[in-house]
Amino acid sequence: MTNFEQGKYKAYSEYKDSGVEWLGDVPTGWDVIKIKHLSTVKRGASPRPIDDQKFFDDNGDYAWVRIADVSASDTYLTSSTQQMSALGSSLSVKLEPNQLFLSIAGTVGKPCINLIKACIHDGFVYFPDLKIPNKYLFYIFAGEQAYKGLGKMGTQLNLNTDTVGGIKIGLPSCMSHIQEIVDFLDHETAKIDKLINKQQQLIKLLKEKRQAVISHAVTKGLNPDVKMKDSGVEWLGEVPEHWDVINMNYALNAIGDVDHYMPPSIDNGIPYVMTGDLKEFASGINFENCKQVSHKDYLKLSNKIKSSKGDVIMARYATIGTASYIDIDKEFLVSYSCVTIKPDISKVLGLYLFYYFRSDAFMQGIQSQVNTNTQGNVGVNDLKKIKITLPTLTEQQKTIEYLQLAISKLNNLSDYSHAAIKLMQERRTALISSAVTGKIDVRDWNEPSVEVSL
Repeated sequence: MTNFEQGKYKAYSEYKDSGVEWLGDVPTGWDVIKIKHLSTVKRGASPRPIDDQKFFDDNGDYAWVRIADVSASDTYLTSSTQQMSALGSSLSVKLEPNQLFLSIAGTVGKPCINLIKACIHDGFVYFPDLKIPNKYLFYIFAGEQAYKGLGKMGTQLNLNTDTVGGIKIGLPSCMSHIQEIVDFLDHETAKIDKLINKQQQLIKLLKEKRQAVISHAVTKGLNPDVKMKDSGVEWLGEVPEHWDVINMNYALNAIGDVDHYMPPSIDNGIPYVMTGDLKEFASGINFENCKQVSHKDYLKLSNKIKSSKGDVIMARYATIGTASYIDIDKEFLVSYSCVTIKPDISKVLGLYLFYYFRSDAFMQGIQSQVNTNTQGNVGVNDLKKIKITLPTLTEQQKTIEYLQLAISKLNNLSDYSHAAIKLMQERRTALISSAVTGKIDVRDWNEPSVEVSL
């Protein structure tokens, strides 16, 4: 029993060995029963091929449920991105509202209860004949212990109808007692969820604040009393009077990408960095997880332009405009989905340029150059023409120091919120597990009339 349970909740008076590792000792009088004896366990289904548009209809009666929809939900499914046509739903498994289902692929073991008419595919199982409140079984799975060690050996847990049906759970013999546990967990998890949501909102606000601080510093400067002038660029607006407004190309020694050729992978070689690998600073890139290419291909492809310390990498496909400052000396090859930008340090500091690329003004500028005729991308020549505004080198250095300090403070606050969320999520899971395994006795619990902070 965890410390918070020992201090706040009492235990049952007598226990017995359940014979099940994840349950441990359960209260005397509780039954230990397999899920399949409480309901048949059935699998979802889907029409094939699933991307055929005849299976979908925006005005269809049943929502199409994807693993991502369940992963994003807390308890209830209230919406999805697609609706099934009459034909599509006839070839899937229809669930009427308020039915429990469980993911057995992707985010394995995630339970969900639908509040809308929904169709589930074979990445889910459901319980059509459940003899107990579905919320109790929901909490069994939400406790994240019942399915540990189950499934086939491999890279991840692999559940199916047999393994789910064979899970043994602890069950009070009285239906009213089961409902008491559900009511207790509904109330207590709602309090924790409310606190988690507050922290998530704070993280969002901190992110917005970080963006605003960067954008203001690199387009308006640090001196609130400086004289301003019209930049002549819509997305820049007014800038300090003594700042230069120029095409980005005039502040660079070079900008370019490697040949548009995808080299073959090898087991151990030179890291090949793609857009999905980028971090704010190159030192944060997990080079071991990057595609690896031969040294021969590295030399061949980097002959055109080679990335080095002090440069900035920018994505020009997919996550267009995402930038990474190279703060380390290391050999790696940047994919043609990115460009390498080499600053002329007599005009602009690489780190200042990196921060400028993160500003709202620059992102608006880059969006104006995106080619949407095919896959969204921005060409090297188009990047060269984007207007930037530059203060003196002395001001650039002061701005870098200011932003490093300001961003560090905001990041620390954000890290604190992330840590708080993790602790609350762990507490939530532990509380659920303790209640559904009988480690705490909630029969005397009554919903308080006045909320007390955790």
